[in-house]
Amino acid sequence: MAVIRPCIAFLAALAPAAAIAKTPAPTYFGPVTLRADALSAARTRIAAGDARLTPAYRHLLREAARALHAPLVAVTDKHTLLPPSGDKHDYFSLSPYWWPDPTKPNGLPYIRRDGQTNPESKRDLDQPRIAEMGANVQALALAYYFTRNERYARRAAQQIRTWFLDPATRMNPHLRYSQLVRGNDEERGSGIIDTRWFIEVVNAAGLLNASKSWTASDEQQLRDWFRQYLNWLLTSPNGKHEQAAKNNHGSWYAAQTAAYALFIGDTAKARETVSGAKARIGWQIKSDGQQPIELERTRSMHYSGFNVEALSRLAEIGQKVGVDLWNYKAPEGGSLVAAIDNLARYLGTGQKWPGQQIDEISLEDFVIHFRRADYALHTTRYEAVLTRLPRNVVAKDRSALLYPDPGRNLQQ
Repeated sequence: MAVIRPCIAFLAALAPAAAIAKTPAPTYFGPVTLRADALSAARTRIAAGDARLTPAYRHLLREAARALHAPLVAVTDKHTLLPPSGDKHDYFSLSPYWWPDPTKPNGLPYIRRDGQTNPESKRDLDQPRIAEMGANVQALALAYYFTRNERYARRAAQQIRTWFLDPATRMNPHLRYSQLVRGNDEERGSGIIDTRWFIEVVNAAGLLNASKSWTASDEQQLRDWFRQYLNWLLTSPNGKHEQAAKNNHGSWYAAQTAAYALFIGDTAKARETVSGAKARIGWQIKSDGQQPIELERTRSMHYSGFNVEALSRLAEIGQKVGVDLWNYKAPEGGSLVAAIDNLARYLGTGQKWPGQQIDEISLEDFVIHFRRADYALHTTRYEAVLTRLPRNVVAKDRSALLYPDPGRNLQQ
């Protein structure tokens, strides 16, 4: 991945505020990438004892129970590894696929081994923390939405305040030190993908609206934080680099900026970003649904699905701002649906995936693509795919609650 500039070039990327309107349009109060009608339908069916949703509901409550008792996670939890700034409030991570160079006495600078995660990137750094924070907040907020049990909302609110609002533990709203590479003192835009977990946070804020544990002051402070962060994403060299990325990194940058723009009330920026994804679909996806850039990777099926996830989130935001990506077909012939069809062609069929995949894929990462697409397209075209996959995986997957289909019976 390309680098940006030396880390010692400090505050320039944090200042300009012109890109974000100081008086935004009326704020969207709701989960930005989830569908209120689908969630409401699932809640009604759970209350009625619908057995088709029971495995997913029970699994969610187990995850939420774990999150209730998990320690609160903060960016300031770092002890042994600090960012170049020395400030614990600055997010810091190392790029996972970079390893010591065995031909160098000190191993520096590190070299890239695509798809092979260096365990060092998971030790006392913020990437594992942000993933845990995002997963916990998502589980707690959904559990609150479906049960109206205030203890879930209380813990979700505590976790959000800890990461974003509490002066003692809050993260500074930038990513200057994300996915750095040892032996290279320059910043990298590619680390912006780490904060895709923040989409779960803005979704959670929408789910917590009815809770007394999540106050109007909390909501406003969180919007203020995301206004600053979105400004950094849009104006910094790091953000501009990631915006230009042709692969899944660019898609996730777009998904993040659209989600945060909608959250703070800048619907014009959200709409512009989603509309811009049409060109991205054109160069990323072929008419047969293959994604050539992702097929270059050593984990090509994983990353093909990962890119579909980002584009699908953009499509879900699009349905809130009047841009239809679900039914869009690029002049070059590619479409989001074609990419999902291509994944469906291989999952559970025994057909050999055309690219390299050096590790086992996680089926749990793919189930949501088919449920979400069927819900968005008002079809059952992917029902056969789900019946080919292990029932225990499909039945308990959280997507059953996010995109329930009354015509599908996937009980264990």
